[in-house]
Amino acid sequence: MRTSRLSFLAPALAVTVALTMTACSSSDSSDSEAEGATVSTIFGDVTVPENPQRVVALGWSDAETALALGVQPVGASDWLAVGGDGLGPWVEESYDTAPTILGTYEVDIESVAALRPDLILWTRSTNDQATYDKLSELAPTVGAPVGTDIAYGTTWEGQTELVAEALGTQDEGQALIDETNADFDAAVAANPEFADKTVAIGTLYSGQLGAYVDGDARVDFMTKLGFVNSPVIQDQAEAGKFAIDLSAENVAQLDADLTIMFPIFQSADTITSDPSIQGLPVARDGRLVVLGDQNLSNSFSAGSAAGTRYAIENAVPLFAAPLKG
Repeated sequence: MRTSRLSFLAPALAVTVALTMTACSSSDSSDSEAEGATVSTIFGDVTVPENPQRVVALGWSDAETALALGVQPVGASDWLAVGGDGLGPWVEESYDTAPTILGTYEVDIESVAALRPDLILWTRSTNDQATYDKLSELAPTVGAPVGTDIAYGTTWEGQTELVAEALGTQDEGQALIDETNADFDAAVAANPEFADKTVAIGTLYSGQLGAYVDGDARVDFMTKLGFVNSPVIQDQAEAGKFAIDLSAENVAQLDADLTIMFPIFQSADTITSDPSIQGLPVARDGRLVVLGDQNLSNSFSAGSAAGTRYAIENAVPLFAAPLKG
């Protein structure tokens, strides 16, 4: 069974970087690269090369987004720890040549430099300025879209738009966005009972309870279906953070019209056998959905167009069942 390495506390993790960079960056070997589009990000405008050939995709789901748009990165980060080429089973495309797999939360600048990138994608990340500055010395680096105010807060739609703009594949990107939104529209039409229901999305990792807030990909997914994030959870949101910790005494705060939970670094039975969670009214009434299937919880967390479409097809029926009639 594949093991997820999603880190609930990613915003608080320090992103460490090597202090010494190799001398062979793409700026040494591609002085004659034609300039392409100018892309606006939270770090300012970035001029990217036309038809980049050596794309390094570091941000969460950046690699699968580039691949969906017809570009095969030479380096990629395996955010969901699915192994191999770092692509989940919801990704239809495949690599001709598997990319070099790089770290996730800790960006190894020397390893990135060794790939001689002419474009770096870092659209869904910590948004750390110091790391961005080091990456941008190697090659034009596309960070999160303008207006992103939390770590890993880039939406699937914003990521698709930004990556498509950087790669010069805007038509393909818009088509992917339209297809995904059509799936959402169909799900909303089929499930009118979702409208204005409260939802709490929680996790259990190493014995620690947590819940997600607006701006997180999972919460955005549910609000797009018509749900409202639980006010008792949302009111505790902290600036720049996509989640909160909950003490065991506050487990009742996970109660909502619908509660969704999944485990990190452990099996689903840590949730299904937890008496405090199973004693919640939402659990007793059968409105607690535990995503024990690793592929399903990963796709729900991926924050990509492909992962989102997979979750619409496979997770939405699970969310709908407890709320039907």
